[in-house]
Amino acid sequence: MEIKTATSVVEQIAKLRERGVIIDDEEKAKEILLDIGYYRLGFYLFPFEIGYPNLHNRKHRYKAGTRFGDAVALYYLDFDLRHILIRYLTRIEIALRTTIIYHISNRYKESPTWFVDRNVMKEDYVRSFEKDVYGLISKKEVIMRHHKKYINDKFAPAWKTIEYMSLGEVCMLYQNLKSVDDRLLISRCFGVNKTVVFENYLETIRVIRNLCAHGNVLFDLKLRKGVKKGPAFTVPRENNYNLWSVVEVVAFFLQRVSKTREKEMRENIELAIKEAEKKFAGVRKLFWE
Repeated sequence: MEIKTATSVVEQIAKLRERGVIIDDEEKAKEILLDIGYYRLGFYLFPFEIGYPNLHNRKHRYKAGTRFGDAVALYYLDFDLRHILIRYLTRIEIALRTTIIYHISNRYKESPTWFVDRNVMKEDYVRSFEKDVYGLISKKEVIMRHHKKYINDKFAPAWKTIEYMSLGEVCMLYQNLKSVDDRLLISRCFGVNKTVVFENYLETIRVIRNLCAHGNVLFDLKLRKGVKKGPAFTVPRENNYNLWSVVEVVAFFLQRVSKTREKEMRENIELAIKEAEKKFAGVRKLFWE
């Protein structure tokens, strides 16, 4: 088995050229490799490999005419899209949290800590909540002040507690509402009449939010669970696993929050793609097909 060893930027450039990558400006290439990193840039060179998209028995040989700058353009578009999406995903996350707090808290006015009420939530969720969720929330300054003031409260009320839940925790909270009517109350606020579709959309939002937040590659995204057909869009099954399908779900949610923001997001994405196309004409095809 070949032993992997670290390589210098000079060696990296030589290796790329030997494999068929055209590098016009070596000094600029060195600067980029020290900024982005050879390994990370490899994700954006992958579409130019002769065997793409096959991940097995890769030879790392590139198609004729492959330019170093093409992969760099793809990288920067990926970077821009992550930052565009995270801005609007934050709006959706806040809207989802606010909607659940408002509607469920008003439905169960006599139970301010309804998230641990067995009449409202599923048994397993209530049983594990203190350990799995509230442990970190209880250390938040606002929550600590609440417990200092209300020493007999085991939990702070929903409008305080849920505010400090992560998006994943909020999605789990929704899924564990005991009543279908409660879940429908929330899903219909976002224009979805089937809870199974709404939960699928929430999972899509959660996944893309985490990918963006942790700097993951987006352009060749393949969801583990495809987006279900529903009010967000209806597409052939083979297209509901890619980035385009995710963007449509984000746009659908965003439209319920603000039609202006939904229009703004689409315009920002299109501007980013057009800017990238100035450097690499084929970049749109890689993202949307």
